[in-house]
Amino acid sequence: MATRHLCRSIILQSLYEWDFYDKKIDLDGVVERNMNALGQDIDEPEFVWKLIGGVIENLEQIDNIIEKAAPDWPIPQIAIIDRNILRLGIYELLFADIEEVPHKVAINEAIELAKNFGGQNSSKFINGVLGTIFNELKTEEETQESEKKN
Repeated sequence: MATRHLCRSIILQSLYEWDFYDKKIDLDGVVERNMNALGQDIDEPEFVWKLIGGVIENLEQIDNIIEKAAPDWPIPQIAIIDRNILRLGIYELLFADIEEVPHKVAINEAIELAKNFGGQNSSKFINGVLGTIFNELKTEEETQESEKKN
């Protein structure tokens, strides 16, 4: 398993546990425990901390984006694993450095996490929501490019 994919798996498992306990446990402690138990082969642990910190720092905004992209699915009704895959995927898609994590990589990684950890339809749901967000992002970028030319 590639080290960054392993990083994302550890992040997802940590976010899942934190969210399962209604955010009332120490997330840093959960990440540390999971890194010690599962991340012996990770050669860039700072990547884990950067992503998890970014998700938490932008959590409210990310959840608002989920609500807009999946209006039929209020956050509490989305399976815990799926909403945390979305949180990580959206963070990488919209907030992370595109040079470090290209958009298509962010989407593909989220879909792979959904296939590995989610339910039968999780990967389709994740793909649909992230695809909607990506298409909106692309449209905004094209509009900005067009405005710059005029």
